[in-house]
Amino acid sequence: MNEGVNGAVALPACRGKLTAGRPLSNLTWLRVGGPAEWLFQPKDIDDLAEFLRNLDRRIPVFALGVGSNLIVRDGGLSGVVVRLGSRFGRIDTDGTSLRAGAAALDSRVAIRAAESGLDLTFLRTIPGTLGGAVRMNAGCYGKYVADFCREVVMVDRSGKVERLRNRDVGFSYRGSSLPPGSVVVEATLECPRSDPAELFSRMEAQLAYRNETQPTGIRTAGSTFRNPSGLSSTGQSDTDHSMKAWKLIDDAGMRGARLGNACVSDKHPNFLVNAGGATATEIEKLGETVRARVLENSGIELQWEILRVGSKACEQGN
Repeated sequence: MNEGVNGAVALPACRGKLTAGRPLSNLTWLRVGGPAEWLFQPKDIDDLAEFLRNLDRRIPVFALGVGSNLIVRDGGLSGVVVRLGSRFGRIDTDGTSLRAGAAALDSRVAIRAAESGLDLTFLRTIPGTLGGAVRMNAGCYGKYVADFCREVVMVDRSGKVERLRNRDVGFSYRGSSLPPGSVVVEATLECPRSDPAELFSRMEAQLAYRNETQPTGIRTAGSTFRNPSGLSSTGQSDTDHSMKAWKLIDDAGMRGARLGNACVSDKHPNFLVNAGGATATEIEKLGETVRARVLENSGIELQWEILRVGSKACEQGN
């Protein structure tokens, strides 16, 4: 057994890697945030299931991908953070479907699919892993994971391995009903067939458009706020650009706004940027200022799309 949370609760043994006090800032795209009380990197699904089965139910569990749509607060995360390694990144295809581990990058899933003549091109420009894409029903260009997902394999908080059909995942706009503490380990996607050359050409165009319209190569966490209207429960969108989050932020005069070393992108105002040395507190406070200004200007209350987790620095140890 390993020493447990706050030295009071023992953690179960594992075959993977368990690290106490692991800094998380270098595991997120924004490069901010405090440490994980424990970081668990399971060796395989059986290792993950056995660990969760034997883990004290009082200890919270949080699954972390590549931290691309995430703010970890400066006080860090209590409990166990689970991060799946390369053994959970295998990708296999057949005639009409693709099966991939949750650690597979969305961009790599799109490329591997295209090589097999399968159309998952909408994933090419989405940062993150397939596990995160399933949990958040990631999407763009009018397509969403919910449109393609046939089956999800997850390990629940009690250590039970479950296979869920599409309707059991509870997909919604930028979300799902997967229970807290569960860890997605694999997903199978049904894909329409198309010519590989055409798919790669489309993805190149998508990359060019993203680079032209969004900040890339700097510390961001993707789109900060959800679009407030024109979306159904499954995420289908219309063309009402007046209700896009970026337009509401721009109209409120917040493009380029700054708080300490956090700023709103000049290129795309629905992106918050770590301009160098920002804290999670600065970034989150700037986001709340944006929300307040938009509400004052338009009467619309923006909702966070970026997931914010952990405690503020002053809360740690209380």
